[in-house]
Amino acid sequence: MTTYAMVIDLQRCTGCGACAMACKNENNVPEGIYWARYVSETKGQFPNVRLEFIVTLCNHCAKAPCVKVCPTGAMHKGIGGITMHNPDVCIGCRYCIAACPYGVPSFNIRKPHQFWRDSEPLIANCTPSPQELAQAVGGNVIPYYNPARAETYAGIRPKGVVEKCTFCDHRIVKGEMPYCVEACPARARIFGDLDDPDSEVSRLLNKFKSFRLKEELGTEPRVFYIRSFSRPSV
Repeated sequence: MTTYAMVIDLQRCTGCGACAMACKNENNVPEGIYWARYVSETKGQFPNVRLEFIVTLCNHCAKAPCVKVCPTGAMHKGIGGITMHNPDVCIGCRYCIAACPYGVPSFNIRKPHQFWRDSEPLIANCTPSPQELAQAVGGNVIPYYNPARAETYAGIRPKGVVEKCTFCDHRIVKGEMPYCVEACPARARIFGDLDDPDSEVSRLLNKFKSFRLKEELGTEPRVFYIRSFSRPSV
């Protein structure tokens, strides 16, 4: 058995947002939709204030409410317990959005990457149109299109379906790490097999006290947080 999980070391996290940017590029995520997010909050009273920052993504819950309510099986469990989504059978009912207590799935209410589909130049007879620029650099709709995403999941999801983080399953099947893990300059994200006692995620969870978001709901998230983020406000 393999159970994939992620540990996020908040003490290492610098709040740079590289994980969110890397996720967008790796998964061809449209504007206004976020597979990786982060929340910051200033606490205390001046001059004793501090910044709290926490990064979030799909929790890949063992008891995922989104999977339970999906009427077509579009939201389902994949390798290693990853919560996957199949846009080919998604009917856009958005039951998963209503059921997810973390607000993770996003709905494509319009055709994605609309800016790069625009054939009108910003300055007539001077600049190329967004569409021409994307085509000139060999992109599929968008200039920075990643074709590897389409190996296991639609490269660009269509209008009328939901989408969300898949732990970069297209990389995992090749023995690679999720791209947010590789892109983190502080090495705050650790990914591995929860069922392997020798894996780094297991070692860290044995070493540090951890918490998960909304554990009291019984969804059994597979994203764990250790230590704490505490930086003085400027």
